[in-house]
Amino acid sequence: MIELSNVAKTFGKNRVLRGVNLTIPRGQSMVVIGGSGTGKSVLLKSILGLVTPDSGRITLDGSDVREANRDAFLARFGMLFQGGALFDSLRVWENVAFRLMRGATKRPKDEARAIAIEKLRRVGLKPETADQFPGELSGGMQKRVGLARAIAAEPEIIFFDEPTTGLDPIMSGVINALIREIVTEMGATAMTITHDMSSVRAIADRVAMLHDGLIRWTGPVSEMDQADDPYLQQFIHGRAEGPIESVR
Repeated sequence: MIELSNVAKTFGKNRVLRGVNLTIPRGQSMVVIGGSGTGKSVLLKSILGLVTPDSGRITLDGSDVREANRDAFLARFGMLFQGGALFDSLRVWENVAFRLMRGATKRPKDEARAIAIEKLRRVGLKPETADQFPGELSGGMQKRVGLARAIAAEPEIIFFDEPTTGLDPIMSGVINALIREIVTEMGATAMTITHDMSSVRAIADRVAMLHDGLIRWTGPVSEMDQADDPYLQQFIHGRAEGPIESVR
């Protein structure tokens, strides 16, 4: 569904992406792993058109993303942001329905609110949560609201940016389980960027290892532990020794 061919991006003297090749199959969950600063977020932003690659090609259903109608293109995507990115001045239901009440497919307020409450229910939040403000919620609840917003418009493709950052292990497990259930239920194509190996094992169909601007390994999650790539093995097992240099 999404294909990247020799995608490169440099910021000043920093070559972040150095020729990325990656295919994300329709209806599957792809998880891109790698350390901090390896280019995972730039990769995601490049697909969305928020960053323009210096070279290479990115296609969605075979069409170059740079030539797409932006509104129609972005309407196909949902996004769970790393920090939640909720609007503090809006109530929870207004955050979830934000997209529904704007743009070409604007929904009436009552209908948008009803959809928001249903999506909140889907992520395990009670209807009364709808009228609260984000600041009144715990970090885990805010993450659930972000997930409800990501699925509110029934997108074909959902991106998850470090979905469990800042959460305790139990809540991380809850969010991972929700993501897996929802992606499967919707039949959506998903791309997650993370360095949390528990998330990888919980939500991935396929895994890609990004290091130093290149995809070092990609394959089914079931083959990850047996793969012979030294970069991958060092990362997934958290080893200090290996080809990935650590700052000491």
